[in-house]
Amino acid sequence: MRVRSWAIIAAAVIAALPFGWGLGLTAAYLIAGHDFGQLPALTVPLGIVAAIAFALSPLLTPGKRLAILVIGSGLFILLSV
Repeated sequence: MRVRSWAIIAAAVIAALPFGWGLGLTAAYLIAGHDFGQLPALTVPLGIVAAIAFALSPLLTPGKRLAILVIGSGLFILLSV
């Protein structure tokens, strides 16, 4: 059975939300260090927008984009201790 590309892209957009959150927090940590204060209020929305733009871009196949976002989200969750 073959899954439609729009369904994979929709799943990639949903997977982009936790990935973008982790990307924004990582950016805040890299910019300001351990005590980053209110900086995630700026970097988290930018990270989410960038992740959604990647999920919708035609750079890679929809399956590869979904895999990157899901694996990246899993890594952010596992390494956020």
